[in-house]
Amino acid sequence: MSYDIVFKGVYQAPEPDDGARVLVDRLWPRGRSRESLALTEWYREASPSNALRRQYQLEEISSRVFEIRYRGELRDHPDRLYPLMRLARRGRLTLVTAARDVDSTHLPELRQRLLEALHQEDQEDALPSSPPCFAHESGH
Repeated sequence: MSYDIVFKGVYQAPEPDDGARVLVDRLWPRGRSRESLALTEWYREASPSNALRRQYQLEEISSRVFEIRYRGELRDHPDRLYPLMRLARRGRLTLVTAARDVDSTHLPELRQRLLEALHQEDQEDALPSSPPCFAHESGH
């Protein structure tokens, strides 16, 4: 199955075809009202930890190290993806951030992890859940 997951900055106007719009930042964007963002939800749990975000913003770590560590955070807490996966299964999911350069944020990595988790779940759903039980035939 194909999934439509896109990202936008809070400074881009909401569009009717955005589908579910989810802010995935730990901090609320300054000067922006909830109404102006037209959000479905504000979901902090899928964003990088405060410590990791600070290290990256202070340039203590490179973008590559940030990406690897963020991927590790998501791997260690796969349940954080579930709410976003549910929304992606319903149609377009627009991940929203306050960063001006959206492509240099955690959103591309989050999108990739979501797509991988969705495809893995789809593959697991295609397999039989358990072998047939023949206990009744053996006289038990």
